[in-house]
Amino acid sequence: MQTAAVAATGLDGLDDGALVERARNRDGAAVRLIMQRHNRRLYRVARSVLNDEDEAEDVVQETYVRAFTHLDGFRGEAQLSTWLTRIALNEALGRLRRRRITVGLKDIDAINDQGEARVIYLPSAHQDSDPEAAAARTEVRRLLEHAVDQLPEHFRVVFMLRDIEEMSVEETASHLGLRTETVKTRLHRARRLLRQSLDRTLASAVCDVFPCAGARCARMTEAVLTRLGIELPPDE
Repeated sequence: MQTAAVAATGLDGLDDGALVERARNRDGAAVRLIMQRHNRRLYRVARSVLNDEDEAEDVVQETYVRAFTHLDGFRGEAQLSTWLTRIALNEALGRLRRRRITVGLKDIDAINDQGEARVIYLPSAHQDSDPEAAAARTEVRRLLEHAVDQLPEHFRVVFMLRDIEEMSVEETASHLGLRTETVKTRLHRARRLLRQSLDRTLASAVCDVFPCAGARCARMTEAVLTRLGIELPPDE
C-alpha cells in the first residue's frame, strides 16, 4: 500500500498556486502538502501571541479550516503563506482579546533602552549523530523557549516573526499593523531582554525553537482533514 508521504512526492514540485487549485477540487494530497509546508510558521505565529501550545494548535487548525472553506477568497495577489499567516494572526489575536489580557504600553515604553542590541543569528539546523550533542541542543532549546515565553507579548510576537520566521521588517509591520520604526524598536528591545538572560552560545539554537513537526504536525494535519471531510485516495 502506498503511503501518503510517498504519494505526496508527485506533488512536491508544484508551487502553492498549483496546490491551491487542486485543493479547490478537494484533493486531499494537495491539502495535506499545503499544511505540511506551512504548519511550522502558523504554529510559531500563534504560539508567540498566545504563549500556549495547545491553544496554538487549535488556532492552526481553525486557520486551515477557514482557509480551505474559503479558498475563493485567495486571489493569488499575495503569497499563500502571507494569506494564511494573516488568518492565523487574526484568530490568535482575537482569542487573546477574549482572554482580556493586555500589556500596558506605558510599561513597555518605560523599559530602559540604553545600549546596543546584539543581533541573534539564526543558522540552519543540522543533524548530529552524537546523542550527547543532540541532548544538549534539546536542553538549550528548552531554555531558550522559556526565555522567549517570558518576553512581553508585544516584543515576543515581533521577535518570533522577525528573528525566528525571518520575515522582513515591512512584512512584519504589515501583519501586525505597525509602523516599520515600531517593529525595529520592539525587536531591538526583545533582543536586549533575551541577551540579559542568555549566553551568546544559545544563539545557534534559535532556529529550532517551537518545532512543529513529527507527531504535532501529523496531529494537526489529520484533524483538519477530518474537520473538512476530505479523504485521501484509497491507495494512500
